[in-house]
Amino acid sequence: MKAFLYGAGLQWKLDIRSRTMLITCYLVPLLFFAVMGGIFTSVMPETKGTLIQSMTVFGVTMGALIGVPPSLVEIYGSGIKKMYQANGVPLWLGLILTVLSSFIHLMIMSVILFLAAPPAFGAEIPENPGMYFLCTAIFTAVSLGVAAVIGLAVKDQAKTSMISIIAFLPSVMLSGIMFPADLLPEALETAGKLLPASWGYKLMTASAFSPGGTAPLLLIFTAAFCLCALLLHRIDK
Repeated sequence: MKAFLYGAGLQWKLDIRSRTMLITCYLVPLLFFAVMGGIFTSVMPETKGTLIQSMTVFGVTMGALIGVPPSLVEIYGSGIKKMYQANGVPLWLGLILTVLSSFIHLMIMSVILFLAAPPAFGAEIPENPGMYFLCTAIFTAVSLGVAAVIGLAVKDQAKTSMISIIAFLPSVMLSGIMFPADLLPEALETAGKLLPASWGYKLMTASAFSPGGTAPLLLIFTAAFCLCALLLHRIDK
């Protein structure tokens, strides 16, 4: 318990001073929503039916893939790792606390979008809000799993940022939130299915919850979990 409280306190301090967290989890997603929400609904009025889902997929993908990896590099690629070891804190706790903190921030951002989109742009509220937020939570968890792999696998801050952007751009462009995915060439449409954003968007816009619709996301999450375990084992040596 002492180790957990120490790790939680350290993570809280990191979150407070983290500009990356503020920018990627709140500022950029909400600014994108404010600008693109009006453009989408003016040019394509039919997007009001999926505006909340589209903006949420963008915000979660941004916050996870761009925001989390640098935070993990800060923990495992600096003196913070030695502080964990010196105080008897297991190294996996840094990953868990970072992911949990980001999950909470991204869900808060999703709630803000959910509440702001209808009055701001006339967006349609999902028929079942409870089920919608369950789908959002699943998608957020999977996205954070992928982000964790990037953060643990790459130790250099500059390389981490580059790889995060490389993962982020296809996730957004091929997910279907900008334009229907079926308009893409078959190869790009297939490539988009390798990323959680495509499946998350389909799950969040579905008329009813389907356990089968979560299978690809659960598969990606399982693969990310296994990779994180292997990478943490390597870091701990």
